[in-house]
Amino acid sequence: SIQRQIHALANGVHIVVGTPGRLIDLLRRGALNLYSVKTVVLDEADRMLDMGFIEDIEYILAKTPRDRQTALFSATIDNTVMKVCNRYMKNPEKILVSKDEIALTQMKQFYMLVNPHGKFQTLCKILEENHVGRAIIFCKTRRGTSAITDKLRRKGYNAQALHAGFTQPQRDRVTNSFRDGHLKLLVATDVAARGLDIEGITHIINYDVPLEAPVYFHRIGRTARMGNEGTAITLVSHGELSYFNDIKALTKTTIDEIASPQQDSPIVSFF
Repeated sequence: SIQRQIHALANGVHIVVGTPGRLIDLLRRGALNLYSVKTVVLDEADRMLDMGFIEDIEYILAKTPRDRQTALFSATIDNTVMKVCNRYMKNPEKILVSKDEIALTQMKQFYMLVNPHGKFQTLCKILEENHVGRAIIFCKTRRGTSAITDKLRRKGYNAQALHAGFTQPQRDRVTNSFRDGHLKLLVATDVAARGLDIEGITHIINYDVPLEAPVYFHRIGRTARMGNEGTAITLVSHGELSYFNDIKALTKTTIDEIASPQQDSPIVSFF
């Protein structure tokens, strides 16, 4: 809760990690001051700017010393990101990771071309016939996460939705349950899953293809961590092909196609 955070700040801390909204709340309450900050890190800057946080970021940076060190991490570097760099960084060094370096060598990537009306049946077959430990199933909307979660739970799966409509206590309960291993399937939107750092995720299933190619790598990067293996599966309907082709164009890593099964035929295990 925010009261626990205020208490922790009052006792003194070396590092503060937070969302723009929470940091501003703490600043306005007088519980946080940034006058002695030496380093500022902006993670997933492109996503924060896309979500309209530019004014919040500027407000926070204005509260920090001008001689601070600033590090900015972004999957894409567009004009908006460059404006932030030029305004708030002094002689910044740009370090680019090439497409070839998006290797994800410990990860197996697959996709299936599916009829949109058969996506859920295909999802169930994947879950039934392969060794899925803990998985995040990504949907593009809140309504989608809730609908898929309800269907999975009716079939007896240990699943829970996570989307931006959750309060912080609700989010904490779900993520802690997933982290502790009590929850097996997390059905989430991209916004809700931002910042999740949980070990032991064996599978990422893209129920909906992301509309922006870099988001795909944000998603699948939540598995195959710390030298562990992981599997990413994307269900692609005809209307999503152009978006998926953009993803394939962004990396030279092989994404293998798996034939979509008929409703009553088994899926060959590919994990």
